[in-house]
Amino acid sequence: MKKNLLIPALFIAAIMVITMSFKTKIPSDLSKESIIPKPVSITATGDYFTLKKKSSIFVAVEADEMIQIGQYLADKLNMATGLSAKVKTISAEPGSGNIYLALTDLDKKFGDEGYELTITKQLIKLKASKPAGIFRGIQTIRQIVTNDTISKRPGVYKIATGTITDYPDYSYRGMMLDVSRHFFGVDDVKQVIEYLAYYKMNSLHLGLSNDQGWRIEIKSWPNLAAHGGSTEVGGGKGGYYTQDQYSDIVRYAKERYMTIVPEIDMPGHTNAALASYAELNCNGKATELYTGTDVGFSTFCTDKEITYKFIDDVLRELSAITPGPYIHIGGDESHSTKIEDYIPFVNKVQEIVTSHGKQVLGWGEIALATLKSNSVAQHWTKNVSNAQKAVSQGAKVLMSPATKAYLDMKYNSTTPLGTHWAAYIEVDEAYNWDPATLVPGLGKETIIGIEAALWSETVTNLDDIEYMVFPRLPGYAEIGWTPASMRNWEEYKFRLAKQEKWFNAMGINFYKSPLVPWKE
Repeated sequence: MKKNLLIPALFIAAIMVITMSFKTKIPSDLSKESIIPKPVSITATGDYFTLKKKSSIFVAVEADEMIQIGQYLADKLNMATGLSAKVKTISAEPGSGNIYLALTDLDKKFGDEGYELTITKQLIKLKASKPAGIFRGIQTIRQIVTNDTISKRPGVYKIATGTITDYPDYSYRGMMLDVSRHFFGVDDVKQVIEYLAYYKMNSLHLGLSNDQGWRIEIKSWPNLAAHGGSTEVGGGKGGYYTQDQYSDIVRYAKERYMTIVPEIDMPGHTNAALASYAELNCNGKATELYTGTDVGFSTFCTDKEITYKFIDDVLRELSAITPGPYIHIGGDESHSTKIEDYIPFVNKVQEIVTSHGKQVLGWGEIALATLKSNSVAQHWTKNVSNAQKAVSQGAKVLMSPATKAYLDMKYNSTTPLGTHWAAYIEVDEAYNWDPATLVPGLGKETIIGIEAALWSETVTNLDDIEYMVFPRLPGYAEIGWTPASMRNWEEYKFRLAKQEKWFNAMGINFYKSPLVPWKE
């Protein structure tokens, strides 16, 4: 009788031991983390690292740049987790329980932005050849730490172990923000930069001039900002950036290893300038300020010397405060400029840009002119001939197809913002395309990357920006970073769904697409 009682007792005890064992030894699977963009390689080792309140971030060198990156990571982790990680320098690997950032020589395939992240039970170690790679890698750390796939308790974060090897597919991965039709202040632009940085994007193209507004101070032509920047679509008060404010944006972006690409659109989309200075008009009379949304009605007077003096002054001042390689000259929808005037105009402007040590970036129509080999044509229309012409001249192409990558396109017919002249672009449509195969005759080697464009006819504030950008932006980031062979919508949509926690934590106003299996 006693023996019979003992058997169930032993059985219950064994079950308790097994259960406790599973609770304490369940292996973590790093490959299940919802990282966007998807890394090139993830190898899981089935254990976990514990990040605790006393964990620190160690930097291998006492360089200001690396310390700054370490502090950026500390600030983001502390804000997200409530921990109090400190940044310290060290000459060798630190002890267990910490994060270690180190520059080292990696294989050439990693380039400037690639990294290797190794997570063991004792240490998180991030290595890269360049500081930009360290910065990209810390975005992966941020996503792993703040996702909801691993159990947490207050003050303790368990992070799956393994190794991530990662580097971008394209060198240019960006977004265009039109600040000319509606003006957005410095703080809003900085917030957009933060969103881009989180998904490893490295370029922000600012549309600084258009028919509706001139948004950058030019000291040699002060009325551009004072008068040309005084309104916007719908008749609002507009605004502009002083050169100091613009430089602040450039600095903020640079600290996040992001390049600002400024656009001065010409010879069309120029009414704000034409309204500011009469001499830029062929008839010598200033136009009226414009607050509508029509396109194609304005043009510089391309045969007047003052036009090129004006352009040279503007680009000289802008180049001096823009450390990045590109000046964007627009060139699109110049319907009021005769083709026999347009071609020599673009050729002359290319020379001006080059004289200030910059490379030309322009919308696809600039390929009608004679492009320099280091110029870049931005493909945006259904007509692919301009992209093909650019490549035939030895130039490169930046992919921004309106039917796939225009963020101002509505998600569907019920979307309250945006337009749909090019397409309705649901989240799956935004993700399911390959820059290298979209245009016949353009091999991957001719394409510098991808840019998603947000025109602001209907977008008036940061909430509007967020709604049109999210949740499409992570997908564009992945198109630019992750090889096409590794991308699959049916898998990606589950990783995207888990970004909802971060969207909500950041207070992002996003479109909750029914195509995504959201978790919260």
